[in-house]
Amino acid sequence: LQELQSSGRGRFLLEHAASFSAFLTDSFGRQHNYLRISLTEKCNLRCQYCMPEEGVQLTPKSELLTAQEIISLARLFVKEGVEKIRLTGGEPLIRPDVVDIVGQLYKLEGLKTIAVTTNGINLARLLPRLKEAGLTAINISLDTLVPAKFEFIVRRKGFHKVMEGIHKATELGYRPVKVNCVVMRGFNEDELLDFVDFTKDLPLDVRFIEYMPFDGNKWNFKKMVSYKEMLDTIKQRWPELEKLPCEASSTAKSYKVPHFQGQISFITSMSEHFCGSCNRLRITADGNLKVCLFGNSEVSLRDHLRSGASEEELVQIIGAAVGRKKKQHAGMFNISQMKNRPMILIGGLPFQLVKCIFMLLFFFFFPLPEPALMSFPLCQDALQNPPNSIPWGLTFSHWSTLRASLSKQMGKALCLEASPVGQVSVDCQSKEASPGFEFCTRDLRSSTKVPRASDNLTHTDEEGRATMVDVGGKPDSRRRAVAGAVVRLGEKAFGMVRQNQMKKGDVLAIAQIAGIQGAKLTSQLIPLCHNIPLNHVEVSLSLDETKYAVVIRSSCQTWGRTGVEMEALTAASLAALTVYDMCKAVTHDIVIEEVKLLSKTGGQRGDFLRV
Repeated sequence: LQELQSSGRGRFLLEHAASFSAFLTDSFGRQHNYLRISLTEKCNLRCQYCMPEEGVQLTPKSELLTAQEIISLARLFVKEGVEKIRLTGGEPLIRPDVVDIVGQLYKLEGLKTIAVTTNGINLARLLPRLKEAGLTAINISLDTLVPAKFEFIVRRKGFHKVMEGIHKATELGYRPVKVNCVVMRGFNEDELLDFVDFTKDLPLDVRFIEYMPFDGNKWNFKKMVSYKEMLDTIKQRWPELEKLPCEASSTAKSYKVPHFQGQISFITSMSEHFCGSCNRLRITADGNLKVCLFGNSEVSLRDHLRSGASEEELVQIIGAAVGRKKKQHAGMFNISQMKNRPMILIGGLPFQLVKCIFMLLFFFFFPLPEPALMSFPLCQDALQNPPNSIPWGLTFSHWSTLRASLSKQMGKALCLEASPVGQVSVDCQSKEASPGFEFCTRDLRSSTKVPRASDNLTHTDEEGRATMVDVGGKPDSRRRAVAGAVVRLGEKAFGMVRQNQMKKGDVLAIAQIAGIQGAKLTSQLIPLCHNIPLNHVEVSLSLDETKYAVVIRSSCQTWGRTGVEMEALTAASLAALTVYDMCKAVTHDIVIEEVKLLSKTGGQRGDFLRV
């Protein structure tokens, strides 16, 4: 009781006198009465949105939950208030003891629904036995009604077996038979009307699911077709489409064409999340509890179970995990960059990676000595806590070596020459400059100094020490800056980018998002930049076939007292570095060049246009 009173979740329960289990109610009052249990990580298909083409590294069998462990955990959750259990995978129907597991779940007092989500390949053969064992609901995954396209999407044959399973389910009296269709632009969005027509003579609920990001499925927002876009398309054909009432905890928005036997639904995980009414928990095949499908936080119930934890201790562990559940997921773009399991194991650019890329950027353009660099907390953190996806080392010397290597690859040498304060060459009237140093850029054939914008540095005090400019007395005005960069890839890498064949995903889409993120993080990474509320950031990437290059343009806009040149340059630079990162597995002969300010408007110094 004391523990409940000391926590936000406990106070909520006590104040509202909730009759539901305290351990399955989170700090936002959501009651979790629906449990999804993955029976296996294996699958007999290789759906493009679910599993990487090369497959996944499977957990050893000894580390997977046994049938008895599954039933023990299920019994515990049902005792605490779970009323519905869904068996998932992988593909649950390839597990040899699946019928026995359904039969044992059916005996749990208080469990109202036992459901299964299947790809349908083995359904027609197993369904009579599953129904007899106690299976009450079925979801079947089917993303196309065209057999050839089915083989392309799932990388296997089996379309007719899935259709046979759907008809078998209707014959055995399942109402409705839910058909899950993941809609992907360029794959199957042209079949929306065919799927709706599929419900005319069959008691189906075709559920259109917005394409969601998981590790290995090469997600990008361009492939996602939103619920509203799908609904508009369907209403053009059936304007009489009726909206159906739904339960508060439902994930689906349901509709029906009058006089059709079945109905359609939309799962809007990306465009209109339903986190506020979420009542779901998940147990992975290796026994980890996930309180959110899109979260990377997991708690191993298997380890506690095998170490002899009592039922009371397990309930406490489950309750603590549920209590930490967040209010909602992070949004589609953040999710796409979050480290998470591939979808097959559940049933992007994380912030740490952004920081490491910026460390490289910072080193390239501002090669400060180690003491100066380590005075910035962000740099300390990036060096001490690099993400696993960064292959280079952790020490200052490693970063210095990398910078020198990259500088050589770019065909340039960065020259750091000590000079008196006030004699710094600054490119493009940039609002930022590092005092006490002179930067000169030399290509292989010539040496050019860009004329400095002013003889008086604004970021140093009378004694030559770095200081942030006080902009409090400046008038607000509309500020805009445009910057650019070019990444020369070479013929092979360029071709793969153009055909979207890079293993890491859509290079242009991910670099675009990285550039936008970079613009918003500029003040955290460039020491004397102000934190500017940006009104708009735009990053575009185009392909130049004559140079085998990616051409980057970034634009930043604000209404404020200082300019956005650094934000635009940061966006272009990070987008370029992301292109490099995603293509370096193909070739290291990549040149990043022409990182420069193209134009700026607003401010006391007037406008600038590079001609």
